[in-house]
Amino acid sequence: MKNLQEATEKICELKGSLLVLDTLLMSLVQVLPPETRAALRQRFEAHAEIARTVLLHAPISEHTIGTFDHEASRTLAIVGHALPPPPPPAERVV
Repeated sequence: MKNLQEATEKICELKGSLLVLDTLLMSLVQVLPPETRAALRQRFEAHAEIARTVLLHAPISEHTIGTFDHEASRTLAIVGHALPPPPPPAERVV
């Protein structure tokens, strides 16, 4: 980057691109059937835990880890939103 103005513009472009991708992904998740969303949630939780472990052992800023944790929680809330409640346990007939 030649100067601070160019760096600032590039950061803004990257933020805008990230927001569009985030919006697209969340829109796609919300139209998935409940069974698929439940499976997605399980896989996301597993992969997020692996990614967090990698981040903890990488030479990166605590801000990055904090942002990752925040965004992972937000994503889990969206993926899990409107999932049907689990079926009640079967009643025994005596």
